[in-house]
Amino acid sequence: MIKEILNREEKKVEYIELIYDLIFVYILGRSNGLLHHIEDGFITADTYFTFILTTLIILQIWFFTTLFINRYGANGAAEYAGLFVSMYLLYYMAQGTGHDWREHYTQFNLAWALILLNLAAQYLLKLIKCPGKQPLLRRHIMFYMILLTAEAALVLISIPVFNSTGLGLSPIAMAAGTLIVVTVGVPINRSVPVDFPHLSERVMLYVVFTFGEMIISIASYFEGGLEFNSIYFSLMGFLIVAGLFFIYGYFYDRVIDREYTGDGTAYMLIHILLLTMLNNITVALEYMREPQVSEVPKNAFLVASFVLYFAFLFLALRYAKKRYEPKLSFFAVTGGLTAGFVVMMAMFYRNSMVSIAATVIYIYAMLMTNVIYGKRAEKKAGSR
Repeated sequence: MIKEILNREEKKVEYIELIYDLIFVYILGRSNGLLHHIEDGFITADTYFTFILTTLIILQIWFFTTLFINRYGANGAAEYAGLFVSMYLLYYMAQGTGHDWREHYTQFNLAWALILLNLAAQYLLKLIKCPGKQPLLRRHIMFYMILLTAEAALVLISIPVFNSTGLGLSPIAMAAGTLIVVTVGVPINRSVPVDFPHLSERVMLYVVFTFGEMIISIASYFEGGLEFNSIYFSLMGFLIVAGLFFIYGYFYDRVIDREYTGDGTAYMLIHILLLTMLNNITVALEYMREPQVSEVPKNAFLVASFVLYFAFLFLALRYAKKRYEPKLSFFAVTGGLTAGFVVMMAMFYRNSMVSIAATVIYIYAMLMTNVIYGKRAEKKAGSR
């Protein structure tokens, strides 16, 4: 079976995978609604923690499912049934992502646990069919089957604990599952490589869906008709979203080595952080048009979201083609641009027209820097 995995033709992203991902986009859109509850000029720390926790839980489910489909998906009836069951349960999770999440704690966590157990059952079916002569493959399947079952058990235990004490164990369950994957799971994952072209395409499509959510969010910038302020801010908002999209598109099309062979777990984890920041940026752009949100925190939130977006994007350079391996000068230039952006935003945080212009300049300066260094790398590789 390992030989089949290594020698199979490139997997194509199936329609059912896209439908599955759209449900995640819907849930994360509901999760973004948490950040629209403003108190004393900004969101509370408790609200933001709930937002981050909900986002990471949802993306962890996506992470586990995507890697299973990538390695073992064969478009069988059992897999389709498993995906549809998870889709159905995800809607119940979506109802528990609002500001009144405590009232839906049981529903949210029960659905989460059942999704994990559903995926563990899919691994069990693969284990039954796996030949005994392939111990590495059996070890990999058993690892995820046990991990998913154990995390589901902890999630289920958290329900009576929460109902009796008010103490939520969800962060522990999510963190424990992720920690085990990035520690104990590293050598186990290396024994069964991913189909990286399929994985990178699947991740790219999810990022595109997330940008779709961002495009919808800037619709408010176009309110006001043909007034100067409306035209100015709508243009700036559109340029911001387009610039971020162009940068990711450039990375996917030109920089990322889609012929990479090996473990793609880190690539997925990087994108979980990247997607979280894209959600932050979506909300931050909405804040810029909300007068009830205080100027200092909303500008700081915007700046932090953009800086972390680029930081996580550059982490993906570990999957770059060899000719695109960045030099120290690249990080010096992008670091300098980032420092300049932070300073400009600190100086003009009360002037929204200047601050949004500074954001546009920063994004397109980062885009041009990546393109220039990329062309230099291609030219240097071509001259050899």
